[in-house]
Amino acid sequence: MTVPPSPMRHRQTSEDGMTRVELTWIEKRIEHWIRFGRVALDEIVDRRRRIVRFRPGAIFAFVRWAANDYGTVSSRIDIVRAVGAGEPFTTLPFVRPGGDILLKIEGWPKVSQVLAAIDATEAAGVDPCDAAPDHWRHVHNRIAAGQPPRPYTMERHREWLKRREIER
Repeated sequence: MTVPPSPMRHRQTSEDGMTRVELTWIEKRIEHWIRFGRVALDEIVDRRRRIVRFRPGAIFAFVRWAANDYGTVSSRIDIVRAVGAGEPFTTLPFVRPGGDILLKIEGWPKVSQVLAAIDATEAAGVDPCDAAPDHWRHVHNRIAAGQPPRPYTMERHREWLKRREIER
């Protein structure tokens, strides 16, 4: 007997319109965490798993790291803008339905460069989830090209806020 597919499997957005991110923490094996972002809802599934939700337009950094008995197998960071209903998106493991990917970096040396750029943004007095999306694209492109990214300054942030106000 075949079971018809669940209609939930084919839905692009959740009932509440938010983006869901599945987080797992198995010490020294699998570690998925949010580096920054404004979590709208946080649901504890069990002692190793949580599901966090982000409202449309929210920007967050999702870090994934995995290891086996011989060391690190993978490490990556994605900076994503949560999408609203009807917006195009790119699928991403553990992120439903997906999002607008602003930065996608793999390999611990490059991931640590992104984490340093996030720290520098915070040191400049700007919450990374409020920084211009173009900054995270810039960081992605510079690191992918083997170049250091330009720092995000308070002056650049004020310019972004003015530009965003004009675009509304």
